[in-house]
Amino acid sequence: MPHPISPSVLQDGSMDDPMDEDTVKPATAPTNPAAGDGNGMDCSDADAPNPPKGDIKLEDLFDGEEDDDEFPSSGVSTSTPPNSSPPTSPPHIAPAAKYSDRDVMLAFYQRLFPFRYLFQWLNHSMKPSNDFGHREFAFTLPNDAYLRYQSFPTSDLLRKEVLKLNPSRFEIGPQYTTNPRDRKTLRKATAFRPMAKEMVFDIDLTDYDEIRTCCNKANICHKCWSFITMAIKVVDVALRDDFGFEHIMWVYSGRRGAHAWISDKKARNMDDQKRKAVAGYLEVIKGGSQSGKKVNVRRPLHPHLARSLDILKEHFQTDILENQDPWAEPEKAERLLQLLPDKALNDALRKKWEAAPGRSSVSKWADIDALAKAGASKSLDGRALLEAKQDIVLEYTYPRLDVEVSKKQIHLLKSPFVIHPGTGRVCVPIDTKRVEKFYPLAVPTVTELLGQIDEWDAETKKSEAEDETKRIQDYEKTGLKPYLDFFRNHVGLLLKAEKGVKREREDGDPMEF
Repeated sequence: MPHPISPSVLQDGSMDDPMDEDTVKPATAPTNPAAGDGNGMDCSDADAPNPPKGDIKLEDLFDGEEDDDEFPSSGVSTSTPPNSSPPTSPPHIAPAAKYSDRDVMLAFYQRLFPFRYLFQWLNHSMKPSNDFGHREFAFTLPNDAYLRYQSFPTSDLLRKEVLKLNPSRFEIGPQYTTNPRDRKTLRKATAFRPMAKEMVFDIDLTDYDEIRTCCNKANICHKCWSFITMAIKVVDVALRDDFGFEHIMWVYSGRRGAHAWISDKKARNMDDQKRKAVAGYLEVIKGGSQSGKKVNVRRPLHPHLARSLDILKEHFQTDILENQDPWAEPEKAERLLQLLPDKALNDALRKKWEAAPGRSSVSKWADIDALAKAGASKSLDGRALLEAKQDIVLEYTYPRLDVEVSKKQIHLLKSPFVIHPGTGRVCVPIDTKRVEKFYPLAVPTVTELLGQIDEWDAETKKSEAEDETKRIQDYEKTGLKPYLDFFRNHVGLLLKAEKGVKREREDGDPMEF
């Protein structure tokens, strides 16, 4: 519940303890990438060879600030640069190719993945710095090996390595005190520790399985996706209004959930204790599927909870009572009665529902007030009933967060814009201003995107030869364009804010030494 912490907890604090390498233990990935969500096997000590320093050219260290031609156009051929193993011409994709095919993944990374915007987002500047250079990347390789502690000075070097390894996906970790590739050369292990990372949140629909009736496990539909919509609304406004965060990006996980990335400098610099406090502020639902009452909050309600109820009450009526119909079955209705405070009222409700087996959840919810007003219980406490009904609304609508993801800097999280190995869908940003319009099953798959490029090129060739001066980048030919435009705008606002932070730090008080 949100009482133990005040937003003042976000003031700069001390460095966290040295990293425990065993904290993140990736499970063995399924042999078939379409079979599940698993990571690769734990190969955390099996580092990729360090690229020789002499091979890094000066131009690789500085991404061109004015060059926005990150995405190739398939109508213009490019020559292979010297000393570069990844191909630069798009591989041919057979019409029946699956998203798990290696050629499909290679074509996606080569033609559509926004490496430069990802660099700017994680680097907080156009020019390379330790914000990006000391950042950990972890790759899940096609053979299911899991390669950790990879780092790159620039987006070009990250791109070259991704094209070389062709991972099924990759994850992003923290910025360390030194280059992660050099960690074994340090004389003291404690010298290698995380120092900054975005605050993140993870919401997964499997945590709603006990209350969603339309789907379960990895399956989703528009009805149960409303749980994610509710969660984004509640968490996003709390992060902005209660903690003052501004640079928050929500990302679809590719199958059944969403991730929040908070890039504000004060969020990135929080130690684990402060992250735990923020997560605890937002955690309300506690206990597993076999536990009793999951919402136990103080009265009067904390302002965050009162605001959340205002947001959720409309969703409760439509998305829960009407669409989920959670108490249609007698055993589910018994769960509702367990959450009410008066035995006599419960007995009256049970008798009424047993006499009408097909009664809907909308009607059963209305029956509570109707029988209470009719005097079903002479000892009924009206305030206790109101508070119990508020708690029920929260139990069925409030965000169910995987708070362990949020508590530690070292936690790795799947990068935006990678492909989910089980669905082929791109992990795209979600515009919170249009969150009600977002539907995960409408997010394009990688094969759909590559097919859209081929269709565009075929139509262009039919009409006229491509004009070099009017060249259209590949991403602009696809359904990925609005998501990349959103990401670019988000990154631009972050870079603008970071310049202001840097200017304040440099200008400072002229009398300080």
